[in-house]
Amino acid sequence: MNSKTKVAVVGVTGYAGFELARLLLRHPQIEKPVFFLRGEHANVRCLTEIFPQLRGWGEARCAPLSAEAIANSGADVAFLSTPHEASLELVPELVEKNSKLRIVDLSGALRFRDPEIFADWYKFAPANQKTLSEAVYGLPELYKEALPQASLVANAGCYATSVILALRPLVEAGWINTSRGVVCDCKSGVSGAGKEPKRETHFVEVNENFRAYGVFTHRHTPEIAEHAGIAFHDFIFTTHLLPVERGILSTLHVWLGQSSTAHEIETLYRRFYAERRMVRILSNGRLPELQHVTHTNFCDIGFALDPSGERLVVISCIDNLGKGAAGQAVQNMNEMFGYPETTGLL
Repeated sequence: MNSKTKVAVVGVTGYAGFELARLLLRHPQIEKPVFFLRGEHANVRCLTEIFPQLRGWGEARCAPLSAEAIANSGADVAFLSTPHEASLELVPELVEKNSKLRIVDLSGALRFRDPEIFADWYKFAPANQKTLSEAVYGLPELYKEALPQASLVANAGCYATSVILALRPLVEAGWINTSRGVVCDCKSGVSGAGKEPKRETHFVEVNENFRAYGVFTHRHTPEIAEHAGIAFHDFIFTTHLLPVERGILSTLHVWLGQSSTAHEIETLYRRFYAERRMVRILSNGRLPELQHVTHTNFCDIGFALDPSGERLVVISCIDNLGKGAAGQAVQNMNEMFGYPETTGLL
């Protein structure tokens, strides 16, 4: 494509929003993104007033936030790095005011076709059925074919991304003995909790500490069930907060239906992700680490197989702000507009 894509961004002041700004400002196919702000930042005219570290990166023009301003901005696509309730309000307004505007939503507002699932897990009134039915789940490794035609894309959740990418090849191959259960033991850096101050994310609470949270109630559970292809009663998903800034490490404990070799496991993963450059499969015996994926859009997957060939542990690592949020949003946009999926990400 010769013409560059015009972009509007809402929600840039959060951790994922800043990461998104950083990626878009250096994206070779983006034409001068406009960042829409409200509240105390409504009068900011350049993003460098909030983030001085972006000085010299290119024009980072800001404007007061309104659905009408975004719809009339000339943008081809709008990124919403906003809370769920804000996206629920803004998406229908944008669709009504500019039916040609394409939207990538980083919240959970559009991730489920069934509105009752969203209402049960997020405790908000869901979007209307028409909007939900039009939204494409934004995990490019699985749904690449649907993205070029998508007008609404629901960026996949961070934990969900790490677990789904690790389990889906095994599920599709029918190799998991789900009757023995799957354990998803996941750990995230503190930036995954968002920028809003909370007692449990204060330095004193997090430093030299490690704790589980959201046991049996984490909102990414239904995403994993739907897109990994595992029934709710066949897996346990437990999340933990690490005393680090960013990154997710997911350890998946699986029983196989029949004995397999390490070579067979590695071959399965390499074939499944053969054309997906953002997933890196590690050789047998090597396991992913957070330090190898932070500040990237990669998902690293490695595994260990016990001598019987029946018990498998799969390790999946991503950056929660990269492949788990902003990087994935840019990857989705690349697929939507026909750019190579790695554009602006490598």
